[in-house]
Amino acid sequence: MAKKTSGLMALGLALVLVAAGWAQQKPEDIPDAPSATRPVPPPAPPSPRPGAQDSTPETQPDESSSVPASQPVPSSSERPRDTTDQATIPPKMPPVVTVPAGSVPRDLETHEELYKIPVYVNLVLLPVSVKDSNGRPINGLLPKDFSVLENGKKQELKFFTSDPFSLSAAVIFDLGMPDIGVKRVQETLPALQGAFSQYDEVSIYTYSSTVSQVADFGSVGQRLTAVLNQIKGYNGANNGVPVTDGPLGPQGPIINGRPIDSPVTPVSTPPKQARVINDAILQAARDLSKRDRTRRKIIVVISDGRERASIASYADTLKVLLTQNIIVYAVGVDGAALPGYGKLQKIHLPNLGLDKIGFEPIGTGNILSKYVNATGGGTVYAESARAGIEQAYSRTMGDARNQYTLGYTPKSGIGGYREIEVVVKRQDVKVYAKHGYYPLPTAR
Repeated sequence: MAKKTSGLMALGLALVLVAAGWAQQKPEDIPDAPSATRPVPPPAPPSPRPGAQDSTPETQPDESSSVPASQPVPSSSERPRDTTDQATIPPKMPPVVTVPAGSVPRDLETHEELYKIPVYVNLVLLPVSVKDSNGRPINGLLPKDFSVLENGKKQELKFFTSDPFSLSAAVIFDLGMPDIGVKRVQETLPALQGAFSQYDEVSIYTYSSTVSQVADFGSVGQRLTAVLNQIKGYNGANNGVPVTDGPLGPQGPIINGRPIDSPVTPVSTPPKQARVINDAILQAARDLSKRDRTRRKIIVVISDGRERASIASYADTLKVLLTQNIIVYAVGVDGAALPGYGKLQKIHLPNLGLDKIGFEPIGTGNILSKYVNATGGGTVYAESARAGIEQAYSRTMGDARNQYTLGYTPKSGIGGYREIEVVVKRQDVKVYAKHGYYPLPTAR
C-alpha cells in the first residue's frame, strides 16, 4: 500500500514539472484552421475618403513585423501622399471670356460656320398614266422605260414608284344643267361613293351662278352618304327652251296680232344664266393645296362643260392647278354627252383669242377637255346613260389611284412656266401627263 501511494505521488510531481516547462516556452503565432462550416471573410481594405487627410492609425511594430524595432517609423507628414485621391478630383475649367458681337475677325471664325452649306430641295413629282390603243392601263413598266424632258432637256429620275396613292378628291356638281340632267346624275351617286376607298378623303362642291362647298374634306363613310343624300334633293335649271313669244310669252296681251298696251311688239331675249365653272375649280384647287402632300390631289367635275361669267379666268385657274400638282378628271353629261359634241368642240374658230399658256383657244372647245388635257387627267368620260356614268366613276378613280409617279430635280430653281414631255419606250401606247408646271419658290 505504501508503494502504491508513493508511485502516484511521483507521477503527479512529473506532470507538474512538465506543465511548468510548457509555460516557460514562447507561444508561436499559428493561424487557426479554417472552419469547415463557415467561410472565413477576407480582411476589409481601408476606404479612404476623397480629399481627406490620412486618418488611419499608424501601424505599431510588433514582434511579428518584418520592420526592425530599432528603425523609426515615418510620420504622416513624411510619408508620400496617395495619388489616387487626387486623380478623382476633376481639374478646374478655364474661365469663359465673352466678346462683343461682331468684334471677331472673319478669319478667326470657327470651321463650323465656314462649312454651313445651304441645301435647296425642289423635287418635281409627275403622275403618269400609260394605256394601250384600247384604253387599258399598261402595268409592269420600269424606270428605264421612261424619259422626261423639261424645256427640251432630259432629266435624271430621282424617284419612281407604281404603288397606288390615297386620294384627296374634290367632287364638283353642275347644278346649272337642265333639271333632267341633274336628276340623271343624282341616280348615280351611290356608285360614286363606292368608287372611293376607306383611305380617301372627299369634299363636295356645287355651282351654277355661284359656288358652294357642301362638305369639307372627310373620310368615306356615313358622313359622305348623308352629304350625297342631301345632293339628291337639289334641282337643276328649268327644262326646255325659254319662251320668248306667243300667248305664254313675257309680253302683254295681243289682239289680232297687235299688243294692247303698246303699238310696238316688244322683243324678248332669254336671260343668260351664269355658269361659273372656273370659279368652282379654282376654289376646289385652293382647298386641295392645304391637304397632305403624300396624297394624290384630284378634282372630279360632273358637268356639261359650259362656262359663263366666272370671275377667275381659265389661265389663272390652270396656273394654280399646275403649281399645286392637281389633276382634273371630268364626267361629261347632258350636252357634253351628245354624239359628235366632242368633235364639234375641237373646231378652232378664228379671232377668238389664244390662251397665254398656249394649249387651246379660249371659247373654242369644251372647257372640261382643256382642264383635263392640261393637267394630265386623260380624256373626258362623256356618258348619257346611267350605267355609263357609273362606269365612268370607277374608271376615273382607278386612273387617279394607279399611276406611275416619276420624280426629278431640275437643275435650276428659277424661271416661269416649264414644259414637260414624257416619252415611253413602247409602241402603240398613249401617255397621259401634265404638259408643264410652275415651280414653287425654293426653300432653304
